[in-house]
Amino acid sequence: MLYLILAIMSSTMVSVVMRLSSDKISANLSMLAVNYLVCAALGAGYAGFDLWKPEAAGFALTVALGTLSGVLYLVGFVKLQQSIRKNGVVLSSVFMKLGLLVPIAMSLLLFGEVPTHAQIAGFVIAVCSIVLINLKKDPGAKGFGLGLIALLLVGGGCDAMSKVFEVYGPANLSEQFLFYTFVVAFALCTGMVIWKKERPGIWELAFGILISVPNFFSAKFLLLALTKLPAVVVYPSFSVGTMLLVTLTGVAVFRERLSKVQWVAMGAIVAALILLNI
Repeated sequence: MLYLILAIMSSTMVSVVMRLSSDKISANLSMLAVNYLVCAALGAGYAGFDLWKPEAAGFALTVALGTLSGVLYLVGFVKLQQSIRKNGVVLSSVFMKLGLLVPIAMSLLLFGEVPTHAQIAGFVIAVCSIVLINLKKDPGAKGFGLGLIALLLVGGGCDAMSKVFEVYGPANLSEQFLFYTFVVAFALCTGMVIWKKERPGIWELAFGILISVPNFFSAKFLLLALTKLPAVVVYPSFSVGTMLLVTLTGVAVFRERLSKVQWVAMGAIVAALILLNI
């Protein structure tokens, strides 16, 4: 449970720093590239810089899963940006968060995890809460499209890679898995920065570094949480727990106001977290 709480807190810090950077950043990809570079460096440090171990059992699989995870990281970001332009920020945020359905379905169908009745109720409430807390008019919205389904699948697939590695990957190479995830994401992101001819400034560098530390530990603690708890508990708890803390931070720090429906959703999130962990 401690790892799950730490993952939620780390993810919340990422969202808060992103919120602080929103009016200072113009080169998003550059900030993301700096973030991935520092995350890769942290992964290398935790691995003791022992990053190439072809003789180790499962090393090739670790590199393959890390590479796929890194690709999904960047594709998820690109799809989110495209979806925001086409469908608006609210629908895009909802479908990105509903990506938790992918690792949940995978855990049920492929890994044989069976939730309790309380956890099923908590999961349903969690999904409803995600929709409710984002229930507001979005002037940028243009309706429902296949792009939203693609966003859900890519975002969920990225989250699911931690579970895939936990099941199939060697536990002693988890740090190498994180390193290859972030170094591949960095390489691809850097390629896009060059292609788009972005010119990063001091703010992109500063916020990229600030985001990187909680981002790395969010991934690390999520992976550790999956070794202790079933995915049907970890993923919905991680998603709505982060949402709860981010929303409360928005109210307390950024003076954001919630509608009555959103306050109801906040209460539902607390109920969902209790049920998921019974």
